[in-house]
Amino acid sequence: MIFGKIEYLNLLPFHIFMKRYLRSSQQKAIMQHKEDVPAKINRRFVRRDVDAAFISSITATKSKHVPLGIIAKKEVLSVLAIPSRKTKSDKESASSNVLAKILGIKGEVLIGDKALRYALQNSDYIDLAHEWHKRYKLPFVFALLCYNKDAKRYKKISKTFLKNKQKIPQYLLQKAAKKRGVSPKDVEEYLKLISYELTPKAKQGLKRFYKEAKKLKA
Repeated sequence: MIFGKIEYLNLLPFHIFMKRYLRSSQQKAIMQHKEDVPAKINRRFVRRDVDAAFISSITATKSKHVPLGIIAKKEVLSVLAIPSRKTKSDKESASSNVLAKILGIKGEVLIGDKALRYALQNSDYIDLAHEWHKRYKLPFVFALLCYNKDAKRYKKISKTFLKNKQKIPQYLLQKAAKKRGVSPKDVEEYLKLISYELTPKAKQGLKRFYKEAKKLKA
């Protein structure tokens, strides 16, 4: 079982859960990881080099997925546009670049941990998820947990993850914060902005995103 792992902070609770879930050494041996940024994991998934991964929603339109995703309720702080900079897409991204175009927002797109650090240190940015919510009053779904095979396995993983509140041990919280150059408190506050359950409201947001993305191609 090869899982495409994205090392962004927004997936920290899921990665911690998976370590607990795969209790036996045999299970851990079965689960192999291929780490990379979202755009590259997307390509690996399409080529079937990985069996499952959190795939950018714009890439996941025809993929099988469980009701689990990376979802911004309102603001997100890790998907930004910097209007003072030349308009430029983030090469690590897929959905966020399309989102900026849908919203008609110019500037450099930043995603992930580098965007969070920027937001914590500066104020000259536009939070794209917040702008989306202001316009459509819907959450924004950045990615979905998709699979190429083993549907039963990933449905069970999804159900178990959503059923149990994920607590992050202090030592892991501090480790994650140090790695990204932010404080443990910043990590805790940031993760409060993220939701993982693909609720009916989130599904509406995803449907709206696909509709607006389709208009860009027309």
